[in-house]
Amino acid sequence: MTPIMEFNGIYTPVVTPFNADYSPDFGALDAVLERLIATGVHGLISGGSTGENYAMTVAERLDVAERTIRTVAGRVPVIMGTGAMLPADSMTLAMGGKGMGANALLVATPPYAVPTERENALAALTIDKAVDLPIMLYNYPGRMGVNMGEEFLDRVGRSRNFCAIKESSGDINRVHLLARDYPHIQMSCGMDDQALEFFAWGAKSWVCGGSNFLPEEHIALWRACVVEGDFDKGRRIMLAMMPLMRVLEQGGKFVQCIKYGVTFLGIDTGAIKPPLKALNKDDKRALEQVIRVLKTTIGQIEAEPSSGQAVGQERAEG
Repeated sequence: MTPIMEFNGIYTPVVTPFNADYSPDFGALDAVLERLIATGVHGLISGGSTGENYAMTVAERLDVAERTIRTVAGRVPVIMGTGAMLPADSMTLAMGGKGMGANALLVATPPYAVPTERENALAALTIDKAVDLPIMLYNYPGRMGVNMGEEFLDRVGRSRNFCAIKESSGDINRVHLLARDYPHIQMSCGMDDQALEFFAWGAKSWVCGGSNFLPEEHIALWRACVVEGDFDKGRRIMLAMMPLMRVLEQGGKFVQCIKYGVTFLGIDTGAIKPPLKALNKDDKRALEQVIRVLKTTIGQIEAEPSSGQAVGQERAEG
């Protein structure tokens, strides 16, 4: 079955820059969006958790999505994040996204409720029926408390709109399950330190918060594995990225690290919304050092001739 939307490449869940009063800084948001598009990311997600959706009102999220879609102006797809505690809020976000011209929806399990698989599927199908847009599911049991298991996938799979899943369980057996039993639902990497494994099992897209500030490097890994099929090169790039993965995931400072990375590389993302707090000086220095080494190492790998070029050069010299 041909999916109604192809997810191929790097999809960035965009940070939300804030002013000192915690209102969205639309000028800085425009700058982030323009840089991401210029560096070649393949799609953008508005209103994900990397964008601090948990600390924003529905009205604020709609305002940010409207500005995002207007600034992007069709140059890359924009996916509307609909995750919310209240099902009515998720529906408002989904309907608002469609009205603004979003290309697809990101649909997660309602947090804290711990629904059964049937209940979770019916909630997703309700959004699907009302909005009729391509949907990327978001499976993150570590945050939501439940898995989008086989019963869930069988139920939602009856609609062609459910054409992708961002898999963030961290369970490699889920990757095997999706590749084997649900090939009609495109698998997207949602667990950064498993990106190489996802690509080896056929994933063609990666939803990665780190691409907010290191888009070229994330694209380099995707290109090596998905476009070139060069997993030797991919492993070398992944090894260079592993220190970043450790820094992002340690101590529950993922969003703070992402936003500081963007600020460090030239676009001030402003305040972090409570209850989170900004990185301290030691954390900032550690992240800065990781960024410098990563950019240098991957830059050197990318500057090397590809294996095909190297063979051609050897033959010419011989």
